[in-house]
Amino acid sequence: MKVIVFISVLFCLSACSSPPSEKEDMTAIKNLMEIQEKAWSNYDLESFMGTYIKSDSLTFFSGSKVTTGWESTLKNYRERYPTREHTGTLEFTLHNISKISEDAYWVMGEYHLTRKMGNANGTFMVIVKRINGEWKIVADSSC
Repeated sequence: MKVIVFISVLFCLSACSSPPSEKEDMTAIKNLMEIQEKAWSNYDLESFMGTYIKSDSLTFFSGSKVTTGWESTLKNYRERYPTREHTGTLEFTLHNISKISEDAYWVMGEYHLTRKMGNANGTFMVIVKRINGEWKIVADSSC
């Protein structure tokens, strides 16, 4: 009887510790992008940046400019979008989420900013990585 209980416990533990499925990963990544939409649209740049890895290794490509580091990226956002009128309402159209490795995906899509001062639209590709159980953007290329 003890052997059966032991095997049952081992089975339960192994089932509980299995890695998330690709479908679960994609749902979590879509949720990350929704967090970005809401934070940006509420002019909450700090929460928007909370979806990025808070590290000097963060790399952001925009136009002909390359920015490295979380603090530098936040600074650029604050300078380029100083008010709620500048950020407007953000909406993403996601075109592709593809697995790179067990803990990394790339996401391609379009962004749409609706603003009184004039709308802005473009494309992006981000690389997201699971770090300590959380998905974070580690690289961003937007134009």
